[in-house]
Amino acid sequence: MNPPIIGIAQRRIDGRLKVSGAARYAAEHPRPGMLYAYGVYSTIAHGRICNIDDRQAAAMPGVISVLHHGNCPKLYRTPAAAMDMAQILSASKVDEFRTPFEDERVSYPGQFVALVLAESFEQARAAAYRVMVEYEVGEPIRSLAEAMATHQGKDGGAGHTRGDPQAAYASAARSIDVTYTTPVENHNPMEMHATTAWWEDGRLFVYESTQGVVNHRNVLANVFDLPPDRVEVRAPFIGSGFGSKLWPWPHSIAACAAAKVSGRPVQLMLPRQQMFTTSGHRAETSQRMRLATDSIGKLVSLRHESHNSTSTTDAYTEPCGSVSKSLYSCPNVLVSHKNVPVNRGTPTSMRAPGAAPGLFALESAIDEMAEAAGIDPMDFRLLNMASMDESVGLPWSSNHLQEAIEVAAQKIGWQQRNPAIGSMRDGDEIIGYGMGACNWEASQVPTDARVILRADGTALAQCGLQDIGTGTYTIVAQTVSQLTGLALDRIEVQLGSSAYPPGAMSGGSWATSSVMPAIAGATRQALDKLREYAVLSAGQFAGKKPETLKVEAGQLVSGKQRVSFCEVLNQQRLSHAEGTFKSGAAKTGTWSYRSFGAHFVEVRWDPGISRLRVARVVSAIDVGKVVNPLAASNQVEGAIVMGIGMTLFEAGEFDPVSGLPVNNNLAEYVVPVHADQPVIDITLLDYPDLNLSEFGARGIGEIGITGLAAAIANAVYHATGKRIRGLPITKEKLMHGLP
Repeated sequence: MNPPIIGIAQRRIDGRLKVSGAARYAAEHPRPGMLYAYGVYSTIAHGRICNIDDRQAAAMPGVISVLHHGNCPKLYRTPAAAMDMAQILSASKVDEFRTPFEDERVSYPGQFVALVLAESFEQARAAAYRVMVEYEVGEPIRSLAEAMATHQGKDGGAGHTRGDPQAAYASAARSIDVTYTTPVENHNPMEMHATTAWWEDGRLFVYESTQGVVNHRNVLANVFDLPPDRVEVRAPFIGSGFGSKLWPWPHSIAACAAAKVSGRPVQLMLPRQQMFTTSGHRAETSQRMRLATDSIGKLVSLRHESHNSTSTTDAYTEPCGSVSKSLYSCPNVLVSHKNVPVNRGTPTSMRAPGAAPGLFALESAIDEMAEAAGIDPMDFRLLNMASMDESVGLPWSSNHLQEAIEVAAQKIGWQQRNPAIGSMRDGDEIIGYGMGACNWEASQVPTDARVILRADGTALAQCGLQDIGTGTYTIVAQTVSQLTGLALDRIEVQLGSSAYPPGAMSGGSWATSSVMPAIAGATRQALDKLREYAVLSAGQFAGKKPETLKVEAGQLVSGKQRVSFCEVLNQQRLSHAEGTFKSGAAKTGTWSYRSFGAHFVEVRWDPGISRLRVARVVSAIDVGKVVNPLAASNQVEGAIVMGIGMTLFEAGEFDPVSGLPVNNNLAEYVVPVHADQPVIDITLLDYPDLNLSEFGARGIGEIGITGLAAAIANAVYHATGKRIRGLPITKEKLMHGLP
């Protein structure tokens, strides 16, 4: 029996590579003869291109060519298809359906209209500013509010209805009817989107900053009419993505097309400004919440009707009500989603899509409903907690939300909270306490893996999954170590190539729960091979049955006889024992799989200097088995800081006349800095969800951001008496109406 390594805090096995600069990212793979590409981006929000004059740019030093809709080779669209989790390894999904340079239409500001190729990055950038584009300017749709005033919206699906919520609302003892709004948010990971592409003998090779090498390969195969095995996409290291790198964007296709046309490798990195326009964002939302209770405070009706912005070319739905249909017990529920076109780029998944903005609305409304019912916000949640998933009529696979609430409440001192508005003070500061439940789906998706036990006593694990900075390399190594007894430094992990056994996208908080069963299955297959070799006639365990051999500390064991893996292989003159495994999706129809948690927040408001700050966040999270507590805590901490940004700072702003972005840079798009960090106290409940998988791990990357915006908003109300229903919560909103 090997000592446990799963559940024990581990430093990342790729950490040294990252801190030493040895880890190379998509734009750090130079190729001989490589050209550099720089985009020309639309300066209007809506219209058409009348003329592109590239003569001055083409004559500049080092410029090779200028691609645009008039000379770009034919590119094929990838088929539009719904995501089928059981078939995820064959997915070919994009968010922006049109290919770059498809025609002369312009649908959003920052759209690719041309691409300059040159011998150096500086030459390409200089020439791009000399490409003259004439437009016929159309009247854009500039905001969600403007779009909703003229457009009913398209049903975005993912809705839910049970009971008769309208009738129950009309006859209820108490009710509220409120609307919450959230602005455009941008991902902007540290590593900008980048592509390095080249062709060899009719094959396409790409280094890409992507959260899905297999899906990316499938898309490029469709676009360039190639068999998938003629395309290889590599992403060994990614500087995070938060969802913006899940699906291919036009820059990647454009770079590959440029490499094909030029016959030379091409590298294209998006400038920071275009990270705000052409690689997705969190959609703007407007969410109407109508809740009602009976005389004792039990929910009798819940309606969550949301609208979100989408582009004029693609229908994207932000599923804000994905949690509202099941988090609380209620017999009468309506959840609906509509998307409304705006002249912006297509939105995409952003950390906890749907749930992050949706729980801002739901958990704020729950607080407002608790106040209307005259019940403490924590007691109201406990009173209305769902004992099963009423949206599908299934029991929870594992749910420890009540314990999470009670643990976090005790740590922050909720019982000492004075519920009166503005009643808690410390010098000049008014203290506010607020809470919010957090929730996220749990999934296990098909994943393939290979594990090789080598004759030198090391192991190699391979999977076409990505580590986007969350610690997947270490989790894979922990899984192999747990089953073989090999030390982590004896295990090599290779991820992030479509040439490896196919893995799913690194998103949706399903990477850990999906890759561990695949790696474990492949490890066991390799160990079975090793046992077979060991019992051969010339083997160390000749005559014994393979299944009787135990595995301990990198050795096969039978009684007092112990033989190392490398001895077994060297005895047979074999280089390795290999195992492969294909894991499947989680069982459906038996359990409802979700993760749960609670945030409790302390804010401080100094009205004399109009300063609002988050002072403390106490969180308790229930995500099944915690595989690596060090990395898991880091994920929750990062999500909390991201949630603070969502709540207090971040908002994409657009010119009310032209529809162009006005703060598409990190100087004016405000994000939290070190001075904004609160004291963060995280408790990770450790209850393995064995109904989901043998290791019982659920994902942790997204749940930490859900519910936090509401917890802060509820704390702000407790401190100031101002119920801010539109994010971000700025001091200007808090000062409004003050003398």
